[in-house]
Amino acid sequence: MRELSQVVGLTLMVGLPAAGLPGADSKGALEMVRVPAGAFLMGTKDGPEDERPQHRVEVGAFFIDRTKVTNAQFAAFLSAVGPAGPKGEHYFDVDDNDARVHQRDGKWRANAGFENNPVVEASWYGAVAYCQWRGKRLPTEAEWEKAARGTDGRKYPRGNEAPDSTRAHFNGGWNDFRPVGSFPEGASAYGILDAAGNGWECVSSANRPYPYSSTDGREDPAPDQVRVTRGGGQDSRAEELTTTHRGRHVSRNPRGGHHNISFRCARSIVTSS
Repeated sequence: MRELSQVVGLTLMVGLPAAGLPGADSKGALEMVRVPAGAFLMGTKDGPEDERPQHRVEVGAFFIDRTKVTNAQFAAFLSAVGPAGPKGEHYFDVDDNDARVHQRDGKWRANAGFENNPVVEASWYGAVAYCQWRGKRLPTEAEWEKAARGTDGRKYPRGNEAPDSTRAHFNGGWNDFRPVGSFPEGASAYGILDAAGNGWECVSSANRPYPYSSTDGREDPAPDQVRVTRGGGQDSRAEELTTTHRGRHVSRNPRGGHHNISFRCARSIVTSS
């Protein structure tokens, strides 16, 4: 039986089924961290309007990638699947000057020196397809926030102190990224890395007002809805690195990539009773 909790008052249920594609690999358990089932407070009481109201959300247990997807990992996906989907979905902005993955000798490869940097210029559909190829899925917005924030309401993944250069990469240049996992001092309570800075992260959820509900259409993958981005970019200010910031200035059309938006994958946990 899937791990679920009761919905009470403003408590809202999260726990979408994992997706997979034929040929998806079964690797990845060691590169993921487990976030247990339970409630946390999502959003803020007195922050920006799109982060209010603060509300209690029940989240089923799930795994989430410890780090963002890298250029090298996404290059392997493009070599296996190609840059477009079966319905013409655009997976990657291959001709964008900010892309660090290119086709050489018939195979997609990360540019030398950029292999372990977060992949950018993948569309939301490309992120969805990559996660499916790995037997995973994008995290919901609520899952991402719980993984980054924990259950103690911390303002930043590490705690309530504003991040510095030992905990996160921010206030950088246009395409100035660091290899994933470069800031272990900035790890969240559950151990995920780079949840502040070094590239925004798209999630599965459409950018809709709070309170969060997984049943109000925001988790429908079909429509071309603007999706939420989380975590802050390499070129963000410190105040954009909070665990509650929803990327209100950076969310983009799901059919195109962007120079500072990356992603990580999640996987539902199904247990037997």
